[in-house]
Amino acid sequence: MSDENHTGFEDDIDPVTLEIMRNQFESVAEEMGQVLITSSYSPNIKERRDCSTALFDAEGRLVAQAEHIPVHLGAMPAAVTTVLRYDPQPGDVFVLNDPFEGGTHLPDVTMVSPITIDDEILGYAVSRAHHADVGGMTPGSMPAGAREIYQEGIRLPPVRLVNGGEVNDDVMNLLLANVRNPGERRADIRAQIAANERAENRLGDLVSEHGHERVVAAFDAVMEYSHDRISAELADLPDGTYTARDVMEGDGVVDDEIPIEVTVTVDGERIEVDFAGTAEQVAGNVNAPLAVAKSAVYFVIRCVTDPEIPPNQGCYDPISVSVPDGSLLNPRPPAAVVGGNVETSQRVTDVVFTAFAEAAPDRVPAQGQGTMNNLTIGSRDGGEDGFTYYETIAGGFGGRPTKDGMDGVQVGMTNTLNTPVEALEAEYPLFVEEYGLREDSGGRGKHRGGLGVVRSVTVEADATVSLLTERRRVAPRGIAGGDDGEPGENRIAGTVVPAKTTRDVPAGTTITVATPGGGGHGLADERDPEEIERDRADGKMEWDE
Repeated sequence: MSDENHTGFEDDIDPVTLEIMRNQFESVAEEMGQVLITSSYSPNIKERRDCSTALFDAEGRLVAQAEHIPVHLGAMPAAVTTVLRYDPQPGDVFVLNDPFEGGTHLPDVTMVSPITIDDEILGYAVSRAHHADVGGMTPGSMPAGAREIYQEGIRLPPVRLVNGGEVNDDVMNLLLANVRNPGERRADIRAQIAANERAENRLGDLVSEHGHERVVAAFDAVMEYSHDRISAELADLPDGTYTARDVMEGDGVVDDEIPIEVTVTVDGERIEVDFAGTAEQVAGNVNAPLAVAKSAVYFVIRCVTDPEIPPNQGCYDPISVSVPDGSLLNPRPPAAVVGGNVETSQRVTDVVFTAFAEAAPDRVPAQGQGTMNNLTIGSRDGGEDGFTYYETIAGGFGGRPTKDGMDGVQVGMTNTLNTPVEALEAEYPLFVEEYGLREDSGGRGKHRGGLGVVRSVTVEADATVSLLTERRRVAPRGIAGGDDGEPGENRIAGTVVPAKTTRDVPAGTTITVATPGGGGHGLADERDPEEIERDRADGKMEWDE
């Protein structure tokens, strides 16, 4: 970190006080998340917890974040940097979702609030939540065939939703007029505002406890601490240049494979990640904003170093990310991007992990499912009977160097829960026909890949179904001699459909998503016979005799 960012007080903070204050900052972010989850209305936030919260300092540097959604968290700094250009004042709350102005994709609505203590902006509270609908051409705002961002929903550059402590009804009414289920949207927006207000209250308590100057000094100190720890971890990696390549399975408009290429250079205490060679931006909606690509890189580097290092600006400073302008991972407007945040981010994670496999073989697993398996079901009726259901569906985690992959978990850039069957059926005109692990879907190996799942849902009303998925043709790869995991499969009314599909369906239609399994790690003939028998007894895998 540069000297101009230092206040001079961090040297006065002893290690015990630093640890106490670091945990206090993180507890502010965690409590924000709890307020958001418990105050929200939509199942996507209150049940699945598809949201994230964080605390920033007055310069817009990340201080602390709750351990929520990786793709949200690494991309949040871009939102704060953008809002700072709009001259935020005490009592303001900015709302934004524009991927070209600090957002990720339109369903992720971000709130940025100055935290004002004694009439001075001490920092910023940030909450980001995936709203089940933000307008656009299909219910749920996740259309498979979108060609431009205007088709994906209402687009909000940073705008004051709250101005000097008063809600701007004109902005609120404009927003709600362009979404389905406006009552649900209003409730979730108010929950985000409440979460940000909690951060101001709690940071005020910390100022009362420690003093203004000590809190500001602690902001610098926790970032310096993370910077020193990540630098030491990077220095332990072997210097060198590592490359990898992977593909996306079409963009929703065409089925052609779309390459993503990366070169990772480890040089002492720094890492350079260059995506030269990646495809140009495409017609469909798997383009990913630069902030999303950076988020995936940060996530992987945290995994291959020490995940216990506090994630803040200091943790990310030694990492540089370069992406060609106008490419799949740094598109120009009006590119469609809704699938980039959820699917392309997963492939970036895969390809960067693959590049690190030589540098840190004891830290890199086989590929996991590599997709979020986005399923959106909604009605075009905007009245009281209208609904929008959204879910990302779990799958297999890749086999690890010392143990099996996990079964039926969220992998990579998402960290949500599932919607419980009881909540799903109570909230929506949907009936769950099947929900369980997908037998034999993990790749064989010394440590097998985790199993995918099967989720079958019958729609009890006319609806529009959108699927944004990956790894339906290209299987998750095994590593160190392990077998590949099984690709996924999507069916509507019993018929296999493409990985990216939007269709209107009548009541009584069943949608089935079979998610991919993770790749295996190591040679299968080296697997412990007791583990093989346990797999058979549990009905997870049928090993050859």
